[in-house]
Amino acid sequence: MIVKKILAIINPISGTSKKNNIPQKINDILSSEDVTIDIVYTEYAGHATVLAQKAVEDGYNVVLAIGGDGTCNEVAKALINTRTALGIIPTGSGNGLARHLGIPIGITAALKSLKKSHMVRADFCTANDIPFFVTCGFGFDAQISEKFSKSKTRGGITYVEKSLEEYFNYTDEEYIIETESSYSKEKAFIIACGNVSQYGNNAFIAPYASLRDGLIDVTIINHIKFFEVLPTAIQLFTKTLNRNPSVKTFCTSEVVITRSKAGIMHIDGEPIEMPEKIKIKCHKRGLRIMVPDIQAANQFEADFLNMLSTVFGIRIPKKI
Repeated sequence: MIVKKILAIINPISGTSKKNNIPQKINDILSSEDVTIDIVYTEYAGHATVLAQKAVEDGYNVVLAIGGDGTCNEVAKALINTRTALGIIPTGSGNGLARHLGIPIGITAALKSLKKSHMVRADFCTANDIPFFVTCGFGFDAQISEKFSKSKTRGGITYVEKSLEEYFNYTDEEYIIETESSYSKEKAFIIACGNVSQYGNNAFIAPYASLRDGLIDVTIINHIKFFEVLPTAIQLFTKTLNRNPSVKTFCTSEVVITRSKAGIMHIDGEPIEMPEKIKIKCHKRGLRIMVPDIQAANQFEADFLNMLSTVFGIRIPKKI
């Protein structure tokens, strides 16, 4: 009998819901004679990384990130290129990685899904060697992430409020965008680099993105006039943003983005001060991650679509 060791890392301040009953639910749903479970809480920013590193050293098979995309980032960066897999119980505001993977939003449903899951190898990306697993970005959404991080309230409504407040004060920035085969200058409202399809809350900034294709999906949104904001938002939530004439998209394994000065960008929704030049790179299948069985069962289809993309240049939304 192989005994599985699971460490559950709970971020007590993620999202808006209370988490007092999570330990009991974890034990009720996941406990069995061949599973041992330990539960810990984070106490400060970055603590989840320290706890996950110790879990790797102690031979845990799975580390559960119980929180939002920021918590997933902290845990996952400690699991890169190890034999320990990331599991996700989403309790954050956006939950972009969980939603992309088809993990249910709801603690009980997510735990039941985890019990019937498989491990797959997934890509991760870096921005100047700082890992990210969902998206990173520049421009308006980076500015909003900074305002949101300082807000006393969380959730989608707060995010919309901050976006409307900042829209009229924001000035588009100029960027140089370089890949191995291209060079361009853009005055952009947003530049988003997606490892997965969405920011969170089903806002699909890169609807064709896959966690297993070794590529970054880059979305460039040029200036959006106020009367275009609502139609663009509708496209964002209906996976049709690529039809917008103000939007350009491309895929690459590496991209260098240069702006006129250092400033804020976001990494998995968290604002961070970065220099004017940022190298963004995809690292293929360097993270073990637990996905629901229905997603794992569709992996052959996803890999087939990746082959079509490579050989024929066909882009079809992918499941993982």
